[in-house]
Amino acid sequence: MKPEKITIIGGGNLGQAIAEGLIASNYINAEHLTVTRRNVKLLKKLSDLGVQVSSNNTEAVASADLIVLAIKPFQIKSIMEEIKPHLKSNQVVTSVVTGVSLNDMSEVLGKDQPVFRSMPNTAIAIRESMTCIATDNGTEEQKEMIVDLFSKLGEAIIIDESLMAAATVLGACGIAYAMRFIRAASQGGIEIGFGAQVSQLIAAQTVKGAASLLMETGNHPEHEIDKVTTPKGCTIAGLNEMEHQGFSSSLIKGVKTSFKAIDVIKDDFDRK
Repeated sequence: MKPEKITIIGGGNLGQAIAEGLIASNYINAEHLTVTRRNVKLLKKLSDLGVQVSSNNTEAVASADLIVLAIKPFQIKSIMEEIKPHLKSNQVVTSVVTGVSLNDMSEVLGKDQPVFRSMPNTAIAIRESMTCIATDNGTEEQKEMIVDLFSKLGEAIIIDESLMAAATVLGACGIAYAMRFIRAASQGGIEIGFGAQVSQLIAAQTVKGAASLLMETGNHPEHEIDKVTTPKGCTIAGLNEMEHQGFSSSLIKGVKTSFKAIDVIKDDFDRK
């Protein structure tokens, strides 16, 4: 099952990245894709690619097989209420909005409307996202369709919705954690003699290589660490000093703190 027409409500950074990725991967022809935004002038890049751009959400969803909600959390309730009268029961709706549950969506759109939650991260811009997907009323065909779509933009898996907040933190917030590690490693590289540009290149490629090793082999990180920690070596000396300074502990605490912050977003939706 593959949607013939897709509408993305919200042409911000994420909405545009999804659109560009789907076109670049040949998942859909540009003319079968519609993206909405209040100021359509900001969608000129997509328009130049042949994408249909519009400021009218209700018209945009009318003929779509799949509707992607890519707006801000505070906007989603009013936009769902706006498009609800124009939806058909065979149209699939997926939200990429943080903190809005499947039940929240169904209460507005109706229990018969197939709804999904899809949580990508910003690496979707280069088709390297980790996207976690949840549904409680999607059919197996519809699940395959959503996974297939986001697989064109990186890796995609179905998870239980109870883990969606955790997926947001680990996958979406996790991009920022990884960036902070690269920045810190780059700064250390400068201190030991490299220029800023070369230091960042070495740090970034090293992280990319480490991630690829785990993805390709399926090995546990400690298995790969053991390969480079020789007795009395410089690697174990550095790792142990990082642990003495609370490296792993601070990262784990950061993940847990971000997880608690998800509740704030949920509360904002409930107040609307």
